[in-house]
Amino acid sequence: MSKKKGSLTIVGTGIKAIGQVTLEAQAHIVQADKVLYLLADPLTAAWVQELNSSAEDLHPFYQPGRDRLTTYFLMTDRILECLHSGIDVCVVFYGHPGVFAFPAHEALLRARREGYQARLLPAVSAEDCLFADLGVDPGRAGCQSYEATDFLVHRRAIDMTSGLVLWQISVVGHIYHGPGGPASIAVLADALIQKYGPGHQVIIYEASHYPICNPVIRRVRLSELGTTELTPISTLYVPPVGWPIFDVEVARKIGIPDSFINERAGMTSLYDPLVPQPSDLETA
Repeated sequence: MSKKKGSLTIVGTGIKAIGQVTLEAQAHIVQADKVLYLLADPLTAAWVQELNSSAEDLHPFYQPGRDRLTTYFLMTDRILECLHSGIDVCVVFYGHPGVFAFPAHEALLRARREGYQARLLPAVSAEDCLFADLGVDPGRAGCQSYEATDFLVHRRAIDMTSGLVLWQISVVGHIYHGPGGPASIAVLADALIQKYGPGHQVIIYEASHYPICNPVIRRVRLSELGTTELTPISTLYVPPVGWPIFDVEVARKIGIPDSFINERAGMTSLYDPLVPQPSDLETA
């Protein structure tokens, strides 16, 4: 199928206002015939409007009583409506445009199916900020990442020797625009307590929006999670428990020398590259 006239480029602004925008993303915002945006802070919105006078806010599609999926499809329809005019469209999302951004993926899919040139550019996500602010290296202990409602309703199996990131914990089970209720948070807390125990310490994390502000890092026990105040951007990090099983037979098959295997058997120090340190991962 030959490409139609017009193009769609979807970019992200990162988490910190303006400071994490890539030069590539900025160039697309400036050069686009039409810009649409869905952002989390007024400073970044004003900056986008300065870069391109065609900028249009998608936030008004959120309406009381309107479910989120309907809202996202209406946003997608507006994006495609602009693209159908045969112009170059740039859509700007908060954070990473491919992470928890249903309209971005839906618009990308529809545009490509219709024969338009369409692409999504990478950006800094809240998880990237979490790794940096909490000192978590996903290459050491691994990392599992789920949307909180999805985690509950699909009974996701988890490896407790690996870190766990749960997104959107303040809107568990809430399909409409706005905060969820404490009862839903309690259900999430109970599910985690069944696996980790009530005394396991977790971290409620909120990335900083502005360079002059510090991130929110609150350590609470799982027994306290159900009564802890949350905000719409609260993310939960659950540090690992215990050590993963080391399969000596597999280690030998993949060429790890016996000298290292024998040394590894009695090693639990911070410097062991194959063993995560839960105490280290809990330190911000």
